[in-house]
Amino acid sequence: MLGWAVTFFIIAIIAAIFGFGGIASGAAGIAKILFFIFLVLFVIVLVSNAVRGRGPKL
Repeated sequence: MLGWAVTFFIIAIIAAIFGFGGIASGAAGIAKILFFIFLVLFVIVLVSNAVRGRGPKL
């Protein structure tokens, strides 16, 4: 999911360079939403692993 957020961020940057304001803002909005979803899921996984007592896999 983080990969999708990065992809939409790159699309937003390229669209902004070429002057496509609507496309750039749309892609940036999607990238922002995906990033926050990824961040929330990451925190949920960290908390659930801490509650279960599992350590990180090395």
